[in-house]
Amino acid sequence: MFSNTLFKIGPFNICLWNFLFLLLIFFLAFVVRKLLAKFLRRTLKSNNILIEGRRETYFKLFTQSVYLLALYVAVYSFRFNNPNVTFKEFINYNLLQIGALKLSLYNVILVVAIFIFARITISLYKLYVGRKTSSSQNRNHDIAFVYVQIASYIIYVIAFLLSINVLGLDISLIMTGSVGLLVGIGLGLQDVFKDTVAGIVLLVEGNIKVGDIVEINSDKNQLNKNYSSVIIVKILKISVRTTHIQTREGNIQILPNSHLTQNKVENWSHSSRLTRFGIQVQVEYGSDTSLVSKILMEVAANNPMVDSKEPADVRLSNFSESGIDLELIFWAKNTWEIQDIKSNLRYEIDRLFRENNIHFAYPTRTIINKS
Repeated sequence: MFSNTLFKIGPFNICLWNFLFLLLIFFLAFVVRKLLAKFLRRTLKSNNILIEGRRETYFKLFTQSVYLLALYVAVYSFRFNNPNVTFKEFINYNLLQIGALKLSLYNVILVVAIFIFARITISLYKLYVGRKTSSSQNRNHDIAFVYVQIASYIIYVIAFLLSINVLGLDISLIMTGSVGLLVGIGLGLQDVFKDTVAGIVLLVEGNIKVGDIVEINSDKNQLNKNYSSVIIVKILKISVRTTHIQTREGNIQILPNSHLTQNKVENWSHSSRLTRFGIQVQVEYGSDTSLVSKILMEVAANNPMVDSKEPADVRLSNFSESGIDLELIFWAKNTWEIQDIKSNLRYEIDRLFRENNIHFAYPTRTIINKS
């Protein structure tokens, strides 16, 4: 019953045994690959050999080669009920032919081989870029990622064009016929392309890097629920199309790369190690401004997060309607916790003002009764 011909493809008889052989061959290939990978990992681990980087790629290529052998055995298994058909005749027989399109087992194998070779080429290029990045003093894995992604797109496009040529199709006719479709796709994905180009610019230029603290200015900032024009975030990850950021509230958000290239961005971590900050204080008229200045300077000097190499300063900025305006100016590292530092300074200012009987100013109104 298993040997009865179910259907024919050209001169080839296909029976149930053929399907059983195919299932058995690829199942065994899957099992052998798993066992081989487990054995090799155990052997390498016992010899204190780490599988990472280039070795990881070689390891995958070696274990996945089992499927190539399984493919050859699967094709050869069809000779079980087709003994008079040679292997060459089998792979060259046209399974499907529509106009110039010729689909034979040879074409299928060749197309698969093209994409396997493309995958191997990408892996080898990834190894090359990774080795160059690791040997460089200024390691930038984000730029290496961009180079690998661009190379992957180019290699896969070339593999696709070669596959079309192998199948006997005219590439020029396909490109001419698909112009309208490509234009439509381009219009529909213009935002995606814009973000992708922006991501490449960000990664290649290196003006914004992972770990930087940046201040993003926008007239309508969609990152903040209150639509504030300024938001301070930490850069967690920069990919080709999007950037992962963390807000002060601890929320992780995904931002299109074009938002960073089209809006004004101030990088706190880019230019200088230190940044100048200020705290405004308003005391009532009649207060001893010399004592107030001394207290403010003392508060800045005693805080460990304030840089001691850059001297702090106190400015009398204005005589306002309610009191005397002073500003404590200090220097600190481009730190993500600057709001906490300012809060600690204000707590200490409030405590020392109470001890020295210095009062904060508050609005006063004089009411004249004319009756």
